[in-house]
Amino acid sequence: MDHKEGFSEIFNKTLNPFLSTKNNLSEGVFKWWTHLQYERRSFGSYKETVEKVFQMFPQGPELTEPSPDRCRTCAVVGNSGNLNGSHYGPLIDYHDIIIRINKAPTKGYERDVGTRTTHHVMYPVSSSNLDNNTHLVFFPFKTSDLDWLVRSFTPRNQTEKNQRFLAKKDLVMILNPGFIRYVHHVWLKKKGMYPSTGFLTLILSLHMCDKVDVFGFGADRFGNWNHYFEKLKNKRLRTGNHPGNDEFKIIKRLQLQRKIHFYRGW
Repeated sequence: MDHKEGFSEIFNKTLNPFLSTKNNLSEGVFKWWTHLQYERRSFGSYKETVEKVFQMFPQGPELTEPSPDRCRTCAVVGNSGNLNGSHYGPLIDYHDIIIRINKAPTKGYERDVGTRTTHHVMYPVSSSNLDNNTHLVFFPFKTSDLDWLVRSFTPRNQTEKNQRFLAKKDLVMILNPGFIRYVHHVWLKKKGMYPSTGFLTLILSLHMCDKVDVFGFGADRFGNWNHYFEKLKNKRLRTGNHPGNDEFKIIKRLQLQRKIHFYRGW
């Protein structure tokens, strides 16, 4: 998204961001996706894995278009250190849908980040157990991530009772890898190796909600890209493989176009 483009030119409202047997990948998109993590798995292996996935989990949800009769409010809560001291907790908890990303602890940080979570974005490295009311929004970056998801919900044995899984199976939602490509190519113009999890979540929220409020994105007031739940040791943290500065520019443009409301935290 550059300064010459309007929101309607790049936002594909007909695009379903979630994976299903009906909304699967083409072989061309699959090849692009495998280059993100340099995984050497065949397209056939991927298709077999997807069949296993949807023998266990529900098909991706059918998203409804925005309506003047409904206003689903959405809080996308990133993990930036700019949340510290923000006192945004009650405001975040007021939303209908509250999406948190990766580790995102709330205990001990309630005043600044709130307490409620309706959707939690994860991938294997950032996984943790959710309560029975929270959707697991799974971001796969390679075929083995989908294998991992199936294994994580497979009982270790038939006799063990009260086994704890990551979430309820019927609350699992899986991002379509083609959506990652769409965000990288259309929104970011191929800048960086691939989008950050946070930016993917923000664009996803525009497909899920009628009104989107964004918290905890960008650097803190000193320019550090740190997390609110970690003590900052490296005073020169930047954004790694992700085009953080370009993503932040898009967030500011969405704010100017009144497509989101961006809370800076400071």
